[in-house]
Amino acid sequence: MIPFVDLRAQFVAIRDEVMPRIAALCEQGLFVGGEEVAAFEREFAAFCGVGHCVGVANGTDALWLTLLAMGVGPGDEVILPVNTFFATAEAVSAVGARPVFVDHDLYYHLDPAAVEAAVTERTEAIITVHLYGQPADIDALQAVARRHNLRLIEDAAQAHGSLYKGRKAGNLADAAAFSFYPGKNLGAYGDAGAVVTDDAGLAERVRLLAQHGSRVKYHHLVPGYNSRLDTVQAAVLRVKLRRLEAWNEARIRHAAAYDRLLAQVPAALPGRAPDRTHVFHLYVVRVPDRDAVARRLQACGVQTGIHYPLPLHLQPAYAGEPGFGLGAFPRAEAWAGELLSLPMFPELTPEQIEFVCEALEGALKGP
Repeated sequence: MIPFVDLRAQFVAIRDEVMPRIAALCEQGLFVGGEEVAAFEREFAAFCGVGHCVGVANGTDALWLTLLAMGVGPGDEVILPVNTFFATAEAVSAVGARPVFVDHDLYYHLDPAAVEAAVTERTEAIITVHLYGQPADIDALQAVARRHNLRLIEDAAQAHGSLYKGRKAGNLADAAAFSFYPGKNLGAYGDAGAVVTDDAGLAERVRLLAQHGSRVKYHHLVPGYNSRLDTVQAAVLRVKLRRLEAWNEARIRHAAAYDRLLAQVPAALPGRAPDRTHVFHLYVVRVPDRDAVARRLQACGVQTGIHYPLPLHLQPAYAGEPGFGLGAFPRAEAWAGELLSLPMFPELTPEQIEFVCEALEGALKGP
């Protein structure tokens, strides 16, 4: 079986470095806060090319706390793509605002023209998702945001280390939210996340909200929450961060191999937009009769993923919202039944990639 992602292979490669760090923290009884967290925040901010990083409990909290810190709340609207993981919309709903969905462009990102058309007097922010590992069209989205005095937020949960015109994801908007869920390009050994920004005031508000509204223990300036990056996770992430560039380069090589071997296969391969570096958190193709193809691949030993089978406007959570019915976003609806994610992780071998491609070619021919 060729796994969709192989986290054990990555662990084996770094076990001798990461396990002593975890053991040392256990010996010292250091599990919340401390220098490991502060050091990771400094290192990840430097990696992204921004001034500030605030570690939080997970990527969803990173989005939610960013919106809260920006003052987005009840009565406001936030524009976001309809083809993304549910957490992007969930964070908007959690602050009491209304998610406003728009269809995606040819690279699975927010269509800037559709964003412009969706702006109303209630719009406060735009969340752009760097889906699958490639940055969105930031220049066009920034232009819309500036014309309407809106905040622009990156959901960079799948794009650690990707580049837009030479600048890292996380350094392209007012703030960015990262997830370090274990399967990400930079993944922890559990849930973890971060907010990065060049806005010192915004970073301070996020940190305040995430730590019970407190700067000094037992003194609480505002009602806050508990959303902290665990010390053990920070230690793991520090080890992994030093390898992220090499791991991303491996993913890019694997994607090129897939491109070459699948060039004659009747599938739509991932596109690369100009001036951007795709780090291939996912290698996603579009194929006819997707579910049957996935079953055939599984039967011959290839695990795949589906990201995402149901666009957000068709989720039961948003049923009945005006303008969100079937037919509202034709590209997302049409492609949702075709998208198939092939195995992608740094430790993939050329032989595994060849096997996947041969299996896919056979699966597309039918039973």
